[in-house]
Amino acid sequence: MKKILFILSVLSSGVLFSQSDSQEKIELTFATYNVSMESDNYSPKGAMGKSEQLLIQQLNSGNNTQIKNIAQIIQTVRPDVILLNEFDYIKDPELGVKAFIKNYLNISQGGAAAIDYPYYYYSTVNTGQPSPYDLNNDGKFNNFGNDAWGFGNYPGQYGMMLLSKYPIDVNAVRTFQHFKWKDMPGALLTKKADGSDWYNKKAWKEFPLSSKSHWDVPVQIGNKTIHILASHPTPPTFDGAEDRNGKRNHDEIRFWKDYISDNLASYIYDDKGIKGGLPSNFQFVILGDQNASAVEGDAIREGIKSLIESPKVNSDFIPASKGGAEHSPENPLAINHTAFWRMRADYVLPSKLGFKYINSGVFWPAKGEPMAELVEKRESSSDHRLVWVKVVFE
Repeated sequence: MKKILFILSVLSSGVLFSQSDSQEKIELTFATYNVSMESDNYSPKGAMGKSEQLLIQQLNSGNNTQIKNIAQIIQTVRPDVILLNEFDYIKDPELGVKAFIKNYLNISQGGAAAIDYPYYYYSTVNTGQPSPYDLNNDGKFNNFGNDAWGFGNYPGQYGMMLLSKYPIDVNAVRTFQHFKWKDMPGALLTKKADGSDWYNKKAWKEFPLSSKSHWDVPVQIGNKTIHILASHPTPPTFDGAEDRNGKRNHDEIRFWKDYISDNLASYIYDDKGIKGGLPSNFQFVILGDQNASAVEGDAIREGIKSLIESPKVNSDFIPASKGGAEHSPENPLAINHTAFWRMRADYVLPSKLGFKYINSGVFWPAKGEPMAELVEKRESSSDHRLVWVKVVFE
């Protein structure tokens, strides 16, 4: 009974609407979760020859404890649409997304009810995509790692996956994996200590903005459409005084701010060459691990701050948890942290247009509460927490 009451408290939603009450009002839960389901999680640090095959093996087994815990968390929150960050790109859905759904989500974990996602979207990303340049200027041409177009030791490491209970208009998906950083007006340029360009001219000409990708995925709900804007900008660290990752993180986040604006998106083009941003009368939800906070951490804060404060975004609420507050009791901001390393990094940002906010939260039970063991350690599930927002779609 205690566990049931806890789940109800996590998901309590005030006034409920259903299609039987009104054809115009549907209750929806959107979520984002950096699940850390990439090869470093399943093999020793520094081991050679890593690839998505390590995740394929774990998905096929159906008995990996970390993945079972992740599935239980998803089954508990029960989002209608969820973005999974750091889910390695696996080309064959039978070996990747379908194996995860069939072998973990479709099976009750820890007493939680099984859940199904008939619809999904994933695609290639820039992490681990080799470049022919010395992008970190260490005098070595390693192709991968810091010399990949997005940090990664093999193509598709730290990929993304979108799961949905509602149909996805796959033909209308827009991806921006190959949008060039140089084509963003006012891009934050990286300089060496002597004032010269960090990247050589050839590298800068080819450099993609996205460290993974940016996706605009239309989800169809009845006769209406919600645009899921998904991304996972690079951490603004692991560099030097030049702050090349911090600047890229800022501009990756700024991309969405410009994309949803009324007059700043004309420079944007997608991977099919179609130009422009999101029309002003479209509903959207921005999902993803943005690796940035407007009040803490090492990011250039104006990036995430300007997105949160966009007149198009509903930022009247901040998801919270008891576990986050307990994890850093001396920090008044900890109640809103979404990562074990003590920062708000993961976001669910619905548009003001078309949604009525109901409730939100970060799945982070305090010690002694049911399911606290699912987030007790880094290896229990992830160093991030699932973040969710419940709305009425009108």
